[in-house]
Amino acid sequence: MWVVTPLAFVFVLFGISVVAGALGSLLGLGGGIIVVPALTLLFHVDIRLAIGASIVSVIATSSGAAAAYVRDHMTNLRVGMFLELGTTTGAITGAYLAGVVDPRVLYVVFGVALAYSAVAMFQRRHAEGAAGPPDRLADRLRLHDSYQDEATGVLVRYRVARVKLGLVLMYVAGMVSALLGIGSGALKVPAMDLAMGLPMKVSTATSNFMIGVTAAASAGVYFVRGDINPFIAAPVAAGVLLGATAGSRILPRAQSGAIRWLFVAVLVFIAIEMLARGIR
Repeated sequence: MWVVTPLAFVFVLFGISVVAGALGSLLGLGGGIIVVPALTLLFHVDIRLAIGASIVSVIATSSGAAAAYVRDHMTNLRVGMFLELGTTTGAITGAYLAGVVDPRVLYVVFGVALAYSAVAMFQRRHAEGAAGPPDRLADRLRLHDSYQDEATGVLVRYRVARVKLGLVLMYVAGMVSALLGIGSGALKVPAMDLAMGLPMKVSTATSNFMIGVTAAASAGVYFVRGDINPFIAAPVAAGVLLGATAGSRILPRAQSGAIRWLFVAVLVFIAIEMLARGIR
């Protein structure tokens, strides 16, 4: 455990949170992927307080990035609100199943699923924006949209496909998130990218919008349980908000291929971590 003064702890945590916010807003994962390991491994903070701070970081990431992505018309609000039905229902199911299902098995299954998603997303790098099969439900809900890609200066039009499959995957994402206490962005982005055919930037932006809604719904529970420590959550929220705001300015100008490569790398890291937890 590092021996640091309270002031040094705040500054170090703030710096880590800035990086977490920037990465979270770029990839649609939230800041928990960096905040939780940093708190538990570097400072030996109790895992419950680390997860509580992670919930705050997710809300801050969404608050800092979602507004900018909506303004830039990168977020597909119709898709996000529709898929939240599956995520929320899955989270409720996961809450009921917690304590019944062996977490070690879930970690292994989740790790394998993420590893497969990483490979599939890597293979799709040459098919960015490829149109999927016609989907009557997507037509009826008017989910198809377009956005202006600042990196190429091209208006990207895309059609949403396999809406029902996407909804099922969001249900699984919400359930796994509740069971393992992790963010579901690692499953949401691949589901929108691989199953529904959304462009990478749209998947990331829409995930940022969705994770904020989900985290806000659960933050009250963590607060009532006393799992949110203001001394930890405050610098995390401030740093993540700053980083997410910076990340939201980078994404529109970044190449979709670069974002995909970065996301695949992070996905592989998470998959290895989940498999290690399951084996231990």
